[in-house]
Amino acid sequence: MPILAEPCTSKHLALTMERKIKIKARLILYHRGKILLLKQTKPNGGNYTLVGGTMEAGEYAKDTLIRESFEEAGIKLKPEELTLVHVLQKNKPSERRLTLYFKAYRWEGTLRAKEPWKFQGVAWYSLDELPENLTPTVKHVMQKYRQGQVYSEWDKDLDQ
Repeated sequence: MPILAEPCTSKHLALTMERKIKIKARLILYHRGKILLLKQTKPNGGNYTLVGGTMEAGEYAKDTLIRESFEEAGIKLKPEELTLVHVLQKNKPSERRLTLYFKAYRWEGTLRAKEPWKFQGVAWYSLDELPENLTPTVKHVMQKYRQGQVYSEWDKDLDQ
């Protein structure tokens, strides 16, 4: 006689979902064959990264990216000009994270680092000559994106 599994209860479901899923959005903004990178301050790692951040309650991913682009870099984007190009899943012991990467070619506003406690500047880099001190996650995503992969995974053991 086969052994049947116990029925799934709401308590069981809550225990299996205790690791929260955080959703982020990042921007790959092109201009004259180069992409925009933000230079972090030393207390924040001192590396180069992409514009973007975490979705707030009630936001859609494009709304998050539009908000974060203005907050971090002083630029305004239009949702219809954002194209989803990559999704990264990152699992950590305390959370699971999905980051949605959008590309764009147009923006309005004066480009600058608007959060000086987080970023010390902005710079344009060719995809063939990205800085050595690019954050490991962005380095991984840019490699997969350039290979035409629309989805990749980041192992928690690589995030050190």
